[in-house]
Amino acid sequence: MLFWGILLQGGYSHAPDDLAYGVDMKVIRWCGILQRIALVYFVVALIEVFTIKVRPTTVRSGPYAIFDAYRWQWLGGFVVLVIYMVTVYALYVPDWSYVYHLDGDVDDGKLFTVQCGVRGHVDPACNAVGYVDRVVWGINHLYTQPVWIRTKECTFSSPEMGKLRDDAPAWCRAPFEPEGLLSSIASILSGIIGIHYGHVLIHFKTHKERLKHWLSMGFSLLLLGILLHFTKAIPINKQLYSLSYVCFTGGAAGIILSAFYILIDVWGLRIPFLFLEWIGKNAMLVFVLGAQGIFAGFVNGWYYESQDKNLVNWIQQHVFINVWHSVKVGSLLYVIFGEILFWSVVSGILHKLGIYWKL
Repeated sequence: MLFWGILLQGGYSHAPDDLAYGVDMKVIRWCGILQRIALVYFVVALIEVFTIKVRPTTVRSGPYAIFDAYRWQWLGGFVVLVIYMVTVYALYVPDWSYVYHLDGDVDDGKLFTVQCGVRGHVDPACNAVGYVDRVVWGINHLYTQPVWIRTKECTFSSPEMGKLRDDAPAWCRAPFEPEGLLSSIASILSGIIGIHYGHVLIHFKTHKERLKHWLSMGFSLLLLGILLHFTKAIPINKQLYSLSYVCFTGGAAGIILSAFYILIDVWGLRIPFLFLEWIGKNAMLVFVLGAQGIFAGFVNGWYYESQDKNLVNWIQQHVFINVWHSVKVGSLLYVIFGEILFWSVVSGILHKLGIYWKL
């Protein structure tokens, strides 16, 4: 996963819109989604392997017995949480500068300085998550199009991309790594919550026991995340992977898992959801070829006159956008039919043939 993450999200592949390949090692992006998953899997797997001899093979009865049986996993999660919270709220973030690079832009090559000199801030400019990545990786190796460029402080087109405001603060153009080191450390806690749901499936044998545990934990985490957010104690922030975000997403995952469990395992409605099973069995293939645009880039390699005149763009424009006279509606329908349905069919065919991309 680490290899594929660096290859696909580090800048080597420019698909699907740019058919060129290669990346300047001075600006390669070291972090990404697959790299984060690799870190989480690695840490959680280490805890599982090294604690297998000190945990019971069966779990006693009682609402907290399973937590006690896997206390070493939760201790690891607590350590991760302490490291993250202490760093985010105690680390001093000094002023910092960067040189903006964008070919053809009037500010290309301009030096910007962001005023900080604070601790415990979680705003886009002066958070410790960004500071750690700038120190560890170097600012030239961070993601150059962070979501914060779409905020109201940066553009009047918010929440869409648009021309920057004349009074846009310096941090609007700055690189920021949404899958950086500190936020990825926090995501380990999400992995521990996820594997806990799996432990419930192993040790609890009845539908009632499983659903009771999943739903109670799911709603508890969800409500805790909402409470932390709306009391402004710890706002939900995906970019920083805040504790409230971990609780909210972990709780929602437990509730959604319970819903699918009821539909498929309890009520037996498996056929309508087979496409999810097929995609799940070839998740790596769908992510690489579909989500990262490698297959679309391959198709776009055969174009007419200019690179923008290709089959993918033609389908988007003439089959979806022009028919509905709406870019938003057409783009949504393209994602549903041209991406989700297409890769569901491909995954189903590969499943029937017994072909899977495994790591």
